[in-house]
Amino acid sequence: MIELRELTPEDAEALQQIYSSESTVFLGRGPMDEAEALRYLAAAMAAAAQRPRMRYILGIAVRAELLGVIKLNLDGPGASVSYILRVDAWGQGYATEGVRKILALAFGSLGLPEVRAKHHPDNAASGRVLTKSGFTPAGTVGGFEIHVIRPSAPLPFRPA
Repeated sequence: MIELRELTPEDAEALQQIYSSESTVFLGRGPMDEAEALRYLAAAMAAAAQRPRMRYILGIAVRAELLGVIKLNLDGPGASVSYILRVDAWGQGYATEGVRKILALAFGSLGLPEVRAKHHPDNAASGRVLTKSGFTPAGTVGGFEIHVIRPSAPLPFRPA
């Protein structure tokens, strides 16, 4: 069972492990260093303080250990979601559970009409996370596979 939580300054080292060279291979970026981790945390905390809140940059934690990050970016009437996990957390259902929890927020208290996500075509595992979370394919843009989910679609979970 995971929890989604706000990031804190103490998460800098864990972020560097999450944004490793293996985890970022399909993101078009390199691994995260300490300076970038500190900037990332500052941006996440600033986003959390913004009103109205337009970005949720949350940690995916298991027993208080930060294993990943999930983001919900509000961009008009809908939003986009993205996620990344530490390599040793792959294949355990944490990303799927994180996506389902962030969708409960998106379609519950935020009342959004749709959420989009994308993944690199060579990252089949990320595509499976989206499918298991209820997303449907919506085409390809810029070399990425696009997926969408709307609250009227049958959801494979109960929003909180």
